[in-house]
Amino acid sequence: EQLVLSAKAAIETVVDMGITQNDRIAIGGHSYGAFMTANLLAHSDLFRAGIARSGAYNRTLTPFGFQNERRTFWEAPEIYGAMSPFFHADHVNEPILLIHGEIDNNSGTFPIQSERFYHALRGHGATVRYVTLPYESHGYAARESILHVVAEMLRWCDTNLPDTESQ
Repeated sequence: EQLVLSAKAAIETVVDMGITQNDRIAIGGHSYGAFMTANLLAHSDLFRAGIARSGAYNRTLTPFGFQNERRTFWEAPEIYGAMSPFFHADHVNEPILLIHGEIDNNSGTFPIQSERFYHALRGHGATVRYVTLPYESHGYAARESILHVVAEMLRWCDTNLPDTESQ
C-alpha cells in the first residue's frame, strides 16, 4: 500500500508540473526495480505499461529470505505470497516487457523467475513479451545486448504509450 501511495504521489507531481499526461506513464526497473515494477502493476492501475529486467517475481524461489525479510518461507508463507508478483499475475492488466540475461547467476534472479512469470501472465491473458539475452548474466555487458535492450524498451513504449496529442 505504501508503495502504491508513493508512486501515485510521484505521478501526480510530474503531471502537475506538465511533464507528462497520466495516460503516458510507464514504469521500469532492473533487479529489485523489476520486482517493484511488477508489484506496482499487480497492485495498482497507475501505469500504462511496464518494463522489468532481471527481476525476482516469485519469492518462494528464495525461501531463506530476501531483501530485509529474514524469516524463511516456512516461517512466513503469507509474506512470501504477498510479496510475489507471480501470485498476483491475474491482476496485471497493463502490457509488460520482461527482459532477462540467459545466464543470470544472481541467486535470487535466476532466469526461471522471468520464465515462470511470463507463463503466469500469458496464462491470464496479459499482454507480455519476454526477451532473453544470450550469454548475459545479471548485468548486461555486451554492446549488442545493451543496444538490443534499448531498442526493445523504445519499441515497447512507442507501442504502448500512444501520443494522445497527435491523435
